[in-house]
Amino acid sequence: MDDYPIPNIPPVYWKAISNNDSSFDNKFYYGVKTTKIFCRPSCKSRTPNKNNVYIFKEAQLALEFGFRPCKRCQPDNLLLPNEEWVELICDWIDENFQDDMTLNSLSETFHSSQFHLQRTFNKVKGESPLSYLKKIRLTTAADKLKNTDYPIQVISSDVGFQNNAYFSTAFKKYYNVTPKNYRKQFR
Repeated sequence: MDDYPIPNIPPVYWKAISNNDSSFDNKFYYGVKTTKIFCRPSCKSRTPNKNNVYIFKEAQLALEFGFRPCKRCQPDNLLLPNEEWVELICDWIDENFQDDMTLNSLSETFHSSQFHLQRTFNKVKGESPLSYLKKIRLTTAADKLKNTDYPIQVISSDVGFQNNAYFSTAFKKYYNVTPKNYRKQFR
């Protein structure tokens, strides 16, 4: 286990990852610490940030350290069950909801097609990933409206809404009251 992590990725390994070089498959695997997913070097997913990459000599070692196999490249033909995969996506959204996020960026992050991610997430959670994201943003905004004196525009921006008018419309649709009147209910 002293192979984890390789602190300085050998340039030849990084080149293999960057170029999706299949000649390195089964020679090493790489894990991305932000998503806890590991891949073959030939994986066609977006190239990760080099600072977030760990190198493993065997797929089993990646599993032992809590990394899950990629849905796209299926290293060693291992496949993460849909429920666990969706929970990883939910955890990611919960931690990064304030960032700009699209179905495309989620599918790239979680090594899947947009269609597969949308369909699987909907099947497991009963809602789309973007509906889940909006719900997290709105419930967080509601909590901030109740418990802080931050201006509504600041809260809107803090929870990831790029447009204050859209935030107000979405909030009213979800809570049946405007953000301003919601805050007044708790004062």
